[in-house]
Formats: sequence, structure tokens, C-alpha cells
Amino acid sequence: MRALLAGAAVVLRKELIDALRDRRTLLVVLLSSVAVGPLVLVLLSGLVAQIEERADQRVVVATGLEHAPTLRNYLERQSVEIREAPADHEAQLKRGRFGDPVLKVEPGFEAALARGEMPAVAIVSDSSNRRAEAGSGRLAQWLAGFASEQASLALALRGVPTALLRPIDVEHHDLASTRSRAAQFTGMLPFFVLMAVLYGALNAALDTTAGERERGSLEPLLTNPASPLALVLGKWGAVAALGMGVALLSVASFLPAQALIRSETLRSLFVFGPAEALAFLALLAPLAAALSALMMAVAIRSKSFKEAQASTTVVILAASLLPLVTLFEQGGEQPWYLWVPALAQATLMNRVLRGEPLGAVDIAQPLLLSALLAALCLAYLARRLRAAAVR
Repeated sequence: MRALLAGAAVVLRKELIDALRDRRTLLVVLLSSVAVGPLVLVLLSGLVAQIEERADQRVVVATGLEHAPTLRNYLERQSVEIREAPADHEAQLKRGRFGDPVLKVEPGFEAALARGEMPAVAIVSDSSNRRAEAGSGRLAQWLAGFASEQASLALALRGVPTALLRPIDVEHHDLASTRSRAAQFTGMLPFFVLMAVLYGALNAALDTTAGERERGSLEPLLTNPASPLALVLGKWGAVAALGMGVALLSVASFLPAQALIRSETLRSLFVFGPAEALAFLALLAPLAAALSALMMAVAIRSKSFKEAQASTTVVILAASLLPLVTLFEQGGEQPWYLWVPALAQATLMNRVLRGEPLGAVDIAQPLLLSALLAALCLAYLARRLRAAAVR
């Protein structure tokens, strides 16, 4: 065992030195991982700020509103700015060049309202135009308020209590915590961190296996006294260390990046401090070890670096798609999530963002799975190297 660990330590040192010598690739990976936090938070804060700005915007774009002075008066009393719609508003809405729904009022509105009839108005929008569709709900609320006011006035003139319009009083109770509401926006953070781990270990995993075989340096390495298992452990340790190093930079970048958040609402909701960062790293460490071993096991079967890149595409695709399962599952978090690599880590990191406690069993499940996957891949790598040494 002592000889095995000594040989693995020598190989680990050699692989780390080789990986650090490729400064161009290392610089690209490190800069991209450091930029993940600021870039994601800036984009998120911009999105939230835009939503808030549009929510506070009190503008109604209308056509034919001259036929409804009563409706105009109501909107102006709500401090709403009324703008005339362009003649080609339908075409602009379809092309996405116009970002507001249009209130369309037909002639005869006021006369029908005076007769006690139900004059019709139309909200012209385009469901594929997200900006216009976001304002349709707000416009519909103003129209509902106008209808409620007119009904109340009609009942009051006839001496009927206006409370008949609201036979029940509905109260809304939001059970979501502050951090749960923030997780609706920050739920994609675990995905970016997982990708940082994956791409941080990818190049080293390919270079230390298929890359050495292509350069012809793998066979001479097998002539050393170190056993194939020691070689595998050393190489795997270097690859996993690089993956975790990139993950560390990626997670740490979210701490100072919070100063770049433009939205006051998101800044007050988003809680990501040293405790959350340490929890992320603790969850990512087993996954980094398992993915490093898996990519090495896939790449060792290839004869060239390019062939290994094509083979590991399956691993990258699977690790990228698995965390997205939560977006399509409408039934909430499922117990089997914790038995799927990458998906389990993404699920637990989302719990950290929501401020939910992590149970020992919840942590043990993905840890056991990652250890089993890493052990199987390392055994396969040792067997492949042992066969190559015999030849």
C-alpha cells in the first residue's frame, strides 16, 4: 500500500505539472470559470430589473379611445399615460418590434354603456411577443377595475348594496420564504457550476489518456516500476483536482459578483455567503471525482485526442441535460433525483439556495453513487493500462 501511494503521488505531481504547463488552455478555463458568477448575476439582475420596470410602467397604448371618454377618464384617474397606437401596430407586434399590447375600442362604446349594454373592447397582443404579452395582464386588470366601478355605480343608483358584487373576500397567503422566491431566479446557478466542474476536468482527462497515447508517451510510462493502479490514481487525482479548482473559482466568483446586481429586489432576496459556497463545494467534490474518472474511462478507449473529444460528448451532453429534468417535472422534487449523478447535486444545491436543511441520508445517497461510479471507472482504467503494459 505504501508503494502504491508513493507511486500515485509521483504520478499526481507529474500530471499536475503537465496540466499547468498548458497555459493557454488553463487561462481560458480559469477566466471562463471566474467570469461565470459575475456574468450570470448581471444577466439575472438585468432581467429582473426589466420586469420590475415594465411592472411599474403605467402606460396604455390604445386606438379608438376617443369613442370611450368614460374609460379614458377612469384610466387617467389611475395615473395612466395614454398613447396612440401606430397604424401598423399588428404587424409590429408580430415582428416583435412593438412591446406593448394595444387596447382597441370600437365606435358606439359610450352609447352602449349608457344603455346598460356590454360594450366590447379588445386587447391586441401576440403570445410570441414576450414583452407585449407581459403587459396584457396589467391592461386586463385596469379594464376589470373599470368594469367593477361601472357596476358599482349602477347598483348604487338603484339603491342596491355594492357588496353584492363581492360575496366573498379572498385573501392570498404566500407560503414561499424569501429565499424560495429568490430561487425562482437563481435556480440556474447550480447548472453553471456543474458545467464549470465538467469543463474544468475535461481537457486534463483527455490529455492524460488519449493525448498521451497519441503522443506515444503512454507506453513508456507503463515501463516504470509503478503499478497500473498507481498510475491511474495519480492521473485521476490530478484531473479531479483541476476540476475542483475550477469549481472553487466558479463558486467563489458569486460572492463578490453580488455587488453587480442592479435589481434591489433580487439583491434583497439573493442570499449566497461563505456557508452556501462551502455547501456547494462539499456537494461538488464527489461529482468532480466521479466525472473525472468517467471521462478518463471513456477517453482511454480512443486512439487520438479528437476521437476522445467525440466520445466524451455523450458524457457532456448527459451531464448538461440531467439537471434540466427539474424544469420539465411539474410534480415537484422526486426521490429518485438523488440517485442520478449531476441531477442529485443540482437538486441539493437548489435546496441550499432555498435555505432548506440537508439531511444526512440526502447527502449520503449521491456520495455513495459517486464513489461507486468512480471506483468502477478506476478499476476499468487500471485493467486497460495493465493490458497495454502486457502488450
